[in-house]
Amino acid sequence: MKKALTIAGKDFRTYFYSPIAYIVCSFFLFIMGWMFFFNVKAFLLRSMGFNMGKATSIAEGILRPVYGNMNVILLFLIPFITMKLFSEEKKLQTIQLLFTAPLTVTDMVLGKFLSAVFFVLFMLGFTLAYPAFLIAYANPEIGTIVTSYLGTFLLSMCYVSIGVFFSALTENQIVSGVLTLISGLFFWLISWAAQSAGPVWSDILEYLSLINHYNNFSQGLIDSSDVFYCLSFTGVFLFLSQRVLDSYRWR
Repeated sequence: MKKALTIAGKDFRTYFYSPIAYIVCSFFLFIMGWMFFFNVKAFLLRSMGFNMGKATSIAEGILRPVYGNMNVILLFLIPFITMKLFSEEKKLQTIQLLFTAPLTVTDMVLGKFLSAVFFVLFMLGFTLAYPAFLIAYANPEIGTIVTSYLGTFLLSMCYVSIGVFFSALTENQIVSGVLTLISGLFFWLISWAAQSAGPVWSDILEYLSLINHYNNFSQGLIDSSDVFYCLSFTGVFLFLSQRVLDSYRWR
């Protein structure tokens, strides 16, 4: 694990050597800041009776829309974070140095995975200003804030694991990013197909949907089955990444 953390720390620092990290982070914070402002403003108008519709709680009017949108934004941005993890190493042939170093494939996969997770956490850290603002001027449901961040973190791990897999699969960063986005959208929207599927397939498709597993977190609930699904999902894609790199090593 120490070697994996060493790789993670090194790769995390390299994010800031290119403009991509600053562009992704700035775009994320700009969009999330605008969404937070818009939802707070709409909530205040409803509370004062200046807008159509009845007033709602802070959780319904601000927290769930903001963190729900945050997960959608991360779905589109994380491919930019993960697309170069292994693809760049393969394109520049520096991956051979990793294979000859005293590292296991597991160390390599975990290190790359953790570097992207650390960067996502870095971005999420700035958004703590939103609940801090609400706590200072209102009385938000702390439990909903905590579970929303937990759900966002777990879903981000799922997105990153998909990105690690496709980055290990191809040396083309663009292809890696596009496949990561398409796969993330597939697992996000797969529940739509459940509406026209049979009873058994409907249950399977709904269980595979990432958005279904986030819903409980957004409502302030922690269900062990949701946590287990996200961890298992992440583990499966990291295992597949390991298999891909193992096969690449012996080519």
